[in-house]
Amino acid sequence: MNVIEIEQLEKTYPEGKKALDTISLVVPQGTIFGFLGPNGAGKTTTIKLLTGILNPTGGEMSVLNLNPAKEAEKLHQLTGVLTEHAGMYDHLTGIDNLSFFGQLFGMSKSDSEAKGMQLLEKLGLSDAAQVKLKSYSTGMRQRLSLARTLIHSPKLLFLDEPTSGLDPESTKSVNELLLELSKEEGTTIFLCTHQLRYAQEICNEYGLMDNGKLLALGSLEQLRKRTFNSYKLTIETDFMPQTIDSKQISEDTYELSLQEKSEIPVLVKEIVQQGGNISQVTPTDYSLEDIYFALLEGGETYV
Repeated sequence: MNVIEIEQLEKTYPEGKKALDTISLVVPQGTIFGFLGPNGAGKTTTIKLLTGILNPTGGEMSVLNLNPAKEAEKLHQLTGVLTEHAGMYDHLTGIDNLSFFGQLFGMSKSDSEAKGMQLLEKLGLSDAAQVKLKSYSTGMRQRLSLARTLIHSPKLLFLDEPTSGLDPESTKSVNELLLELSKEEGTTIFLCTHQLRYAQEICNEYGLMDNGKLLALGSLEQLRKRTFNSYKLTIETDFMPQTIDSKQISEDTYELSLQEKSEIPVLVKEIVQQGGNISQVTPTDYSLEDIYFALLEGGETYV
């Protein structure tokens, strides 16, 4: 089942800026979908369209089999949205904030408090449950915002930079919770970020954006195969023959590109025969960052 379906979606603002340029994609249930690109790429506009805050200029979209432009109220009951500046109440405690928002979604006070305490524990905020929000640090506020987003057990999450302002330990707890929701509860997560390394750690499907255009779609392995026709290899050696095409990246460390992995034993043999001592050979897969910048430089799209 596809939770999100977008076909030729466009958004042009009244002043003439084209924020989205005919993008098409689908997001299956249970996917952690990384919607990636720099500021101004069109990520936030897409979330606003998919949640019914904005109306599209052209194209079609479906979210949980609902039309966001016409059925936004129904959609809001089934989704959770976390923005970088989520609104909550400074004069209320952490648990009171969660209880308030849970009741807005039709939950009883007891159910919202029970679910709220469960979320606070998972996000490392149990000790701050009775502390007023005005005393929370930036990272604590971000984690409470995520708990608020999850209070009504939404089927689909829209997250905009969910780990912004978090320390490594808090980021780990957030990631563990998102993975648990995806794998165990089948929750679909539409994650917007410009942090490519972070997205590679947690997402299983990707959409790469730039200037309102969708550059590529697919899993990391699919994107690697479409973008590169070679393999990357790092060799640590005290001698690299000039007959081997390589790039020195640090003292005694060289990077090479290969057409086939079967070339590795031949290269190693050649270095050793010419007097080189090899301390390490490391095949290195191209990262999401490598793929993104290769797409930008090449000007090609894979959608």
